[in-house]
Amino acid sequence: MSSNPSNKQLNHKQLASLTLGTIGVVYGDIGTSPLYTVKEIFHEHLTMNSTHILGALSLMFWSLMLVVTLKYTIFIMRANNKGEGGIMALTALVLSTAKQNSAKQHFVMIMGLLGAALFYGDSIITPAISVLGAVEGLNVIAKPLEHFVVPITLFVLTFLFLIQKKGTASIGKLFSPVMCIWFISLAIMGINQIIKQPHILLAINPYYGIHLLAELGWHGFLIMGSVVLVLTGAEALYADMGHFGLKPIRYAWFSFVFPALLCNYFGQGALLLQHPEAIENPFYLLAPSWALYPLLILSTLATVIASQAVISGAFSMTKQAIRLGYCPRMTVLHTSESEIGQIYVPMINWLLMFAVFVLVLSFESSSSLASAYGIAVTGTMLITTILSFMVIRTLWQWNKIPSYGFLIFFFSIDFIFLASNSLKIFSGGWLPLAIGGLLFLLMMTWIQGRTVLTHALEEKKVLFEELEEKIKINELVTVKGTAIYLTKILHGVPQVLLHNLEHNHVVHEKIIVLTVTTTTEPFIDDADKQIKIRAFGSEGQFYRIKLYFGFMESPNVYSALNLAIKKGLDIDLDGVSFFIGNEDIVFKPRSQFPVWKREIFLFLFNNTGSTIDFFSLPVEKVISLGVRVQL
Repeated sequence: MSSNPSNKQLNHKQLASLTLGTIGVVYGDIGTSPLYTVKEIFHEHLTMNSTHILGALSLMFWSLMLVVTLKYTIFIMRANNKGEGGIMALTALVLSTAKQNSAKQHFVMIMGLLGAALFYGDSIITPAISVLGAVEGLNVIAKPLEHFVVPITLFVLTFLFLIQKKGTASIGKLFSPVMCIWFISLAIMGINQIIKQPHILLAINPYYGIHLLAELGWHGFLIMGSVVLVLTGAEALYADMGHFGLKPIRYAWFSFVFPALLCNYFGQGALLLQHPEAIENPFYLLAPSWALYPLLILSTLATVIASQAVISGAFSMTKQAIRLGYCPRMTVLHTSESEIGQIYVPMINWLLMFAVFVLVLSFESSSSLASAYGIAVTGTMLITTILSFMVIRTLWQWNKIPSYGFLIFFFSIDFIFLASNSLKIFSGGWLPLAIGGLLFLLMMTWIQGRTVLTHALEEKKVLFEELEEKIKINELVTVKGTAIYLTKILHGVPQVLLHNLEHNHVVHEKIIVLTVTTTTEPFIDDADKQIKIRAFGSEGQFYRIKLYFGFMESPNVYSALNLAIKKGLDIDLDGVSFFIGNEDIVFKPRSQFPVWKREIFLFLFNNTGSTIDFFSLPVEKVISLGVRVQL
């Protein structure tokens, strides 16, 4: 069952506890943006005068108001899939409304996979830019040590990725206190400067932002590519709904995180009004000299926490993609006995680590990486807007005017950010696009290959009535016990069953053909919906069982069979044997499967994770049979 508390009646103590938890997990990414955002914005054709400073702050303020506050916390987070958020959960939710429309299903799946691919690109860049931005404080604190920035960054990131297999349950308890101290520090440093230059608060007026864009013209459009850095991490608010619920995330944003961020951003602006030369690193120069070393340590801890949240998000999305059939099975380890959401995916962890190291060694500074950052974030935001509009029209059934108004307004904002960032493709923006494009290609190839494979297996199936007739004609030896055949096909008898009867010439007392299906719901709480049992044959020898699991669940076939026995299935689990087909795929000379995709699919298929582990089968009861399939 889901641990999502969003639909429960929370008392004040529970709400406070969950709100504190969101500060430690959800807001790490967006909370560390002050490290580098203001500095990057002023690299884009701005001069250090009050008009440009007020204009830039106005753009930052209204971006946070319109995108994070209005779009995500007010609208998007309502479009949750039984409390679960994120691009995969949203995709599954929209797919559930398009069951009779294959064209719409295909479009939604494409959008979801693109968003997921770009999210992985974000997951690679966030740890690199965040930790680099923190450690670059050495450039201000101790100039002679600036050449140690990259080695220290790599050391911190190595530690971060190595502890993933241990789980975050123990160190996670430190996340919230550290991030609370971080946001309080942000607010105090900012307020200290705002008091000296209170007219910086005039930047709340949107006139200053509009005036700046009008004055700069084309260069104003370029600035939006850096302004988007204030929004990095907004998607995490939505993606982490399943862990904390809607109310705690909203409460934390409005009462604590948003005010702290505004204080710091406006404080950096106030500092620049007084000391334009502080643009070298306005974040660290906000602090008094005695606080620089503690701030460096605190910043590094905060960026590690921000990176941890993104890495955990990549693990969770991978698990969802596997369950929905969008990528091959991988080893997924649960690192906590009490929290179902805490998982570790070794393959993803090491791939992320390798990619992050390459980024740090290639770009060497947060400023260089900033040009690569925005395009992944804005691409995912744009896709979220499109899918949310589909929820608004089909599930919420808004009238045309408000629903299309939502789409046009937020699509326009997202498109402006995406278009301005697209101009940075050649200076680094190509990186997340290349990563996203590669992952999208792999996922689409996997989906297409699995579809062709399933069709090929279904073509060779026979009906239960035909199987019963074959057994009578061939007079096979009957042995005690139950044979359970796992298959992808939803109807008839699978090839692996026929293969076993043909070569071993024995048949079990009871034969169960079992298919595990993933639904577009995150969790299946109703046992009647989880298990469907149908008997075939005159003597009750054959059964077709379908097990349904939500895309957030880990399928445990053995436990589900225990539940089926309670519902009346007459078998003894001690006498059960599981038969799984080990398909050997070959392509026909005139196969319709594209030639250039064949080796990719074979590589993915041959390196997919263990069926035994994935379905939690008792290894001593499993028999694997080779079955050749031509595609």
